[in-house]
Amino acid sequence: MTDYTSFDVAHLGNVELLTPTFEKSLWFFQDLLAMRVVAEAGDSVYLRTWDEYQLYTIKLTASDDAGVGRTTFRTTSAEALERRVAAIEEMGLGIGWEDGEVGTGRTYAFRDPDGHEMGIYYDTERYEATDDRPALKNQASRFPGHGVNARRLDHINYLAKDVVANGEFVAKALRGRESERIRLDDGGYAAWWFHFNNKSYDIVYSDDWLKHGNRLHHLAFAPDTREDILKAADIFLENGIHIESGPHKHAINQTFFLYVWEPGGNRIEFANAGARLLLDPDSPVVEWSQEERKKGQAWGMKTIETFHTHGTPVVRQ
Repeated sequence: MTDYTSFDVAHLGNVELLTPTFEKSLWFFQDLLAMRVVAEAGDSVYLRTWDEYQLYTIKLTASDDAGVGRTTFRTTSAEALERRVAAIEEMGLGIGWEDGEVGTGRTYAFRDPDGHEMGIYYDTERYEATDDRPALKNQASRFPGHGVNARRLDHINYLAKDVVANGEFVAKALRGRESERIRLDDGGYAAWWFHFNNKSYDIVYSDDWLKHGNRLHHLAFAPDTREDILKAADIFLENGIHIESGPHKHAINQTFFLYVWEPGGNRIEFANAGARLLLDPDSPVVEWSQEERKKGQAWGMKTIETFHTHGTPVVRQ
């Protein structure tokens, strides 16, 4: 009998971001978000948020277009990894085993139904602080004390041609559990949220109104408080970063949020302050109708149109 009260995937592992303005994007993540470069290879640098327990959080890669490269997930055990690989292969979307990247062990590469490149692994190397040793031994490194102070990677949201197909894949292949969803009047979902642990979501699929699919909607980082997000808005204003929406509170999952476009064009969110924790192992799925979502965000701000059209790579019509 399958035990659905446990998770095989522990969390979102790390994400490769593609950028056509590499130096400007590096400045954004390193100087404004206070992330630290831990390795370099070819056209890529590996950066970590200050409380990331693994060696790196994102891989920033120079590219002709913005977008997302490989997204990885860490499993809860070696046995869980084998179970997830078997499920992925059964669905016919596996690519095969590869050596892991910086500090990451053997990784199984695959794609979701939309074509997003992904990987899953268990073995990982923990970050050992040196010149950034913290005063408190229960955090990974010293609090940077400048910029946005992004503490950790929170979630990823993809634009998809078929939200339902991708959501069903996450449920079966990765054993992700639904937390919330938006049902369309004519069937299917406008967006679907999944989680792998007690967080309310780790991975989201949103309907791509342009029907291009295989694009990034946004990557989200978690600072500690709402005040950090408010301060971030001022930091981005002073540094010429495009603020797309917020600060405000989402109705879905109740996160306090701010959306900006980093210099390469990728949408970045700062969120999670005030988000729900799903401690109930039988937590029911929250479903919203189109009519309910017309009311906008929690405090009435309407969802902006670019949320449904802007993604990376940008579709040139």
